[in-house]
Amino acid sequence: MISRGPKDEGAGGPVVVEIEGVTVPATFARLPEAVAAVWEAMRALPLGNTQYEAYRYFFTRHDAADRVTDFLRRDGYLSLSFTMQGRPHTVRVSPASPGGSSST
Repeated sequence: MISRGPKDEGAGGPVVVEIEGVTVPATFARLPEAVAAVWEAMRALPLGNTQYEAYRYFFTRHDAADRVTDFLRRDGYLSLSFTMQGRPHTVRVSPASPGGSSST
């Protein structure tokens, strides 16, 4: 479980991001870079307008990393689902395992 200390503690460690069926898990040293990468991947997908706008809103706001940090602290991970070409997919963000390698 993630520490429930000051906000910067949860955002400071490495995180793993995966878009199921779209990307392989990737480790990022810092949450803001992970959030930006999720949006870059999502915006290129053939999503419907509502899904596109919902993900754009969630991942591009000035407080996006803080919002994801809140999920990590509360639940230990962030899991968001979407449908693409009739198939469900999941965006997952979770803390990286200690000692894991970093792709960025």
